[in-house]
Amino acid sequence: MKIISMIPARFSASRFPGKLMQDLEGKPVIRRTYEATDATGLFDDVYVVTDSETIFNEITEHGGKAIMSIKEHESGSDRIAEAVKDLDVDIVVNVQGDEPFTERSSLKKLLDVFRSDDAHEIDLASLMVEITDWDEINNPNTVKVIVDQQNFALYFSRSAIPFPRDKKSGARYFKHKGIYAFRKQALLDFSKLPMQALEASEKIECLRYLEYGKKIKMVETHVEGVEIDTPEDLERAKKLWK
Repeated sequence: MKIISMIPARFSASRFPGKLMQDLEGKPVIRRTYEATDATGLFDDVYVVTDSETIFNEITEHGGKAIMSIKEHESGSDRIAEAVKDLDVDIVVNVQGDEPFTERSSLKKLLDVFRSDDAHEIDLASLMVEITDWDEINNPNTVKVIVDQQNFALYFSRSAIPFPRDKKSGARYFKHKGIYAFRKQALLDFSKLPMQALEASEKIECLRYLEYGKKIKMVETHVEGVEIDTPEDLERAKKLWK
């Protein structure tokens, strides 16, 4: 299998504009993410896909590979689908640009599902990490996922799922980490399908896959890192980096 990583990178962000060009111990966040992804050694190629000349130049001027988006896109998956349309690849891994702590072990577990006994059922795979803090479970900025007995996703939500009517039931709560591994065709299909009500309501793009019957295999990881969505996240990332 030919496996590549694509890192979608918009300059604007509603909660933290320009966050990918913020300094993280001497380098912008997006370059930290690119270098961490490349350093895993799991990919035939790693690209940043962006609508920003600033980000494009930051990556290419330091020896990385970047692609400028031709069209405006509502989601990272749409941006990547445009970029991979004419590339000869089998699996495309979407690493979010604000994930500078991307590491090998979780990505390897993610890719291994495409070599498993049920690989033929999998359209895409993604990561989840268990959470136990009730503030985080109830935080709408934390996307939660529930799965079946084979760890295929049943639903994603910004609400607490399952609803904790009985906190002693033994239910586990999982945070969805926005790293995906797609079969190329599933990614291209996504870009052609119109958004439906669940995705529009929750503002969670992977719901589009579920609404159209695609199967998402979830892989549990114990590595959380820091996703940089706010200035406070950046400060946490700086402390962790040190």
